[in-house]
Amino acid sequence: MAKISPLYSKKQVAKAGDILRDAASEKADKTWAMEVLSNWRGIHSYPINTFQATLRDKLRSIDNDALVAQRLKRAPSIISKLQRFPGMKLSRMQDIGGLRAVVGDLEKVFKLKENYKNSRFQHELVGEKDYIESPKDTGYRGIHLIYKYKNNRVNHYDGLQLELQIRTRLQHAWATSVETMGTFLNHALKSSEGPDEWLDFFALTGSAFALYEGCGPVPGYEALGEIETYERVLEEAQRLDVIDRLQAFAVAAHSITNDSQGGSYHIVILRPHEKTVEIESFGKKKLPQANARYSEYESKIEAGDDIQVVLVATGSIDSLKQAYPNYFLDTHEFVNVIYVLEEKVKEANSPENTGK
Repeated sequence: MAKISPLYSKKQVAKAGDILRDAASEKADKTWAMEVLSNWRGIHSYPINTFQATLRDKLRSIDNDALVAQRLKRAPSIISKLQRFPGMKLSRMQDIGGLRAVVGDLEKVFKLKENYKNSRFQHELVGEKDYIESPKDTGYRGIHLIYKYKNNRVNHYDGLQLELQIRTRLQHAWATSVETMGTFLNHALKSSEGPDEWLDFFALTGSAFALYEGCGPVPGYEALGEIETYERVLEEAQRLDVIDRLQAFAVAAHSITNDSQGGSYHIVILRPHEKTVEIESFGKKKLPQANARYSEYESKIEAGDDIQVVLVATGSIDSLKQAYPNYFLDTHEFVNVIYVLEEKVKEANSPENTGK
């Protein structure tokens, strides 16, 4: 497997983060800082690959149909996070390298979490966030495990932090719909940025999905009963024309261009206003080329090109589409759950259940 070697010290990485955080930084400094960011982000690929092999092995006894994907955090997302949290250092950001496991239900989520926590593992668990037991106000749910990579044989990767996200398919459908709608509203809804009516809608929907999975409601919606929550979701979905909007995105995004090379690393380029998606693929030994190409696209974004891009690794193009449906404008699972909630409301309000 190709590796990317670190070219900068952690002190230089921290300095680059401070430059990128400051919108008033000189252009030449920003250019240098982006080069540092690209290399720092790229070196996380080696430990991610190690973690992915372990994750797939664990899932064999828990959920053979689970989706597994890995990604390197997008530069705009990294810079936005640095700006939102002034005390954060780029050299200590814990989710630059991320893995995602999407399993069938809550039982499998907790089985996988306990498997990690109870097994002998050379890497150090340095953080755990249970957004299922304590969901975010935004409606987001899932389990995050933060690990510090340990490898005495490859010292220059030692100490890098990685984030493992574990979700159910329902939680995944919610999260990717938030990102898809945010793309077309041109707001980072997932970071609580954007119109209140949309932030409130997805928080409400997150609460409905939680109740549907047998969990507690999202903060702020505790006073609503289960059916009342579903009814409110349907009312707001109709008022905001949510289903028609999301389905229009999916229909328009049928034009997907695949690179003929195949490969393990994929750069996904979404052009939101053209509603097209392109995929550039790279083989296992071409990680440095993939990372360089990723940086090229991000330079285009910095220059004003209206695209979104991410570098990910999955087993196939099909699993890529399932793991990152927001990049393919695919929200059909979210829409299907809204229809299920509608049926639940009809059943609860039927004469045989109301006695009318």
